[in-house]
Amino acid sequence: MGLGIETRHQIARRAAKEIKENMVVNLGIGIPTLVADYIPIDSGVMLHTENGILGMGGSPLPGEEDGNLSNAGGYPVSIIAGASYFDSAQAFGIIRKGLLDVTILGALEASSKGDIANWIVPGKRVPGMGGAIDLAQKAKKVIVLMNHCDKEGKPKIVSDCSLPLTVREGAHMIITEKAVFEIKNRQLHLLEVMNPHSVEEVISETGAEIILPETVSVFY
Repeated sequence: MGLGIETRHQIARRAAKEIKENMVVNLGIGIPTLVADYIPIDSGVMLHTENGILGMGGSPLPGEEDGNLSNAGGYPVSIIAGASYFDSAQAFGIIRKGLLDVTILGALEASSKGDIANWIVPGKRVPGMGGAIDLAQKAKKVIVLMNHCDKEGKPKIVSDCSLPLTVREGAHMIITEKAVFEIKNRQLHLLEVMNPHSVEEVISETGAEIILPETVSVFY
């Protein structure tokens, strides 16, 4: 079952708290795109896209879309003052040189060690792996946003991924509709639970061992 719009925005708001002033950030397709709505305009943050924009803004108002201006997913975007354009090769050069402070992306599965599987389900056709492999390997901080469980109710946070990996031990944080985790020393640490969920619910619906703090705060 998919997440409601309010829940998706709750996840995006929490992820935006990890973005500090003047960072260079890449946002993946899906929930990560919503993070742009929670980055203060005066923060100096520059959003990067694989198709060649540095300084991407939020979604344009209806009727104000520019057919020549889109993000890597093909969706219309705006730009902020000081934005620049370049080809895809230079966009990936920025990624591969390790100049991105944060990348925020979705996942099909993630492990307690930080492994990420997000580019293919065996047997299903996809257009390709995109930039996820480069982004997950090279960004200084990698944050995964995803549903806590799949459509069948099975945990998507597991001890070992069953799907083909995008990167090994690449994730630093995982944020779902139920909880916020940090991955340290190949272990899954619970930082916060998302309102209205409980620690007990998070433990029962996570397919990996969780390191619990003395107190767990709630994100509303």
